[in-house]
Amino acid sequence: MGLPASRPAQDGAPRACVVGIPFDCGTHPFRVGSRQGPDAIREQSRLLRPFDLYRRVGVDNPSEFLRAVDLGNVICQPGDVDASYPRIEAAIAQVLDAGAISISMGGDGAVTLPQLRAVSHRHPGFVVLHIDSHTDTYPIPGYNTATTFTRAAEEGLLDVGASYHVGARGQSFMGGVIEYGREVGYTVMPFDEFMADRHAAIETIKRSIGDRPVYLCFDMDIFDPSCAPGVCTPEWGGLSPREGLELLRSLSGLNFVAFDVNTVSPPQDVQGATAFLAATVLQECCTLAAAAVQAYPQDRPA
Repeated sequence: MGLPASRPAQDGAPRACVVGIPFDCGTHPFRVGSRQGPDAIREQSRLLRPFDLYRRVGVDNPSEFLRAVDLGNVICQPGDVDASYPRIEAAIAQVLDAGAISISMGGDGAVTLPQLRAVSHRHPGFVVLHIDSHTDTYPIPGYNTATTFTRAAEEGLLDVGASYHVGARGQSFMGGVIEYGREVGYTVMPFDEFMADRHAAIETIKRSIGDRPVYLCFDMDIFDPSCAPGVCTPEWGGLSPREGLELLRSLSGLNFVAFDVNTVSPPQDVQGATAFLAATVLQECCTLAAAAVQAYPQDRPA
């Protein structure tokens, strides 16, 4: 998005920092590649322009208002959780400890767990709004894309009872996944249930969360593969770009402290379409962050 790697000290501390997390577990049967996601998103983000014609949050240029910087990529070893997770957690903790909002781009869904660990130290009792065609809360062992929120609940990182999985649809390699997510304690709102009246669903979510710190985890496979083919686990019947961006914009007003956009897999992408859409999602995250800074200025850079 043309963001600098740093800004002059006299301009003030960044209110948001973009971080790339080039990690995937390398375990998918034939769709390995989201470790390349951050670089692909950066490349396609050159198509974006910074000014919001509608001034939806009262500023022309949200990324400039945020004094946002792109800190580059965390040094990861794809497939090696033990080596990569501590580095991811430390990188996000550094951003949060400076009072900034972290805006990360993965990487597969496994990159979320170390980020949740970092957020839990800075914002205890935070809630997650997880928008994804999969719950990533499966009753299986290990650290992988299917167990991110299972392990997060076990570690007590977040307020599970106030957190949401939104958008589960399609098929799974095992049964009972939605029921298991609810047993763990999450509110699971399957895709069909959400789409039946998505405006009412968003209002319910916003009322429930209130002013609590929120981590938004946005998996690009929530979109239909016709517009986002370059993801790890595509499921037909997803959101259109217009619906997805409308969903993000409807979340304005929540107290966001971290964002995570994941699962862009360039080897499966078509002419960078998914990466471009992900870059646009990140730009919307900047707008949501600008709204959060204005509504909840406490402990953030002035």
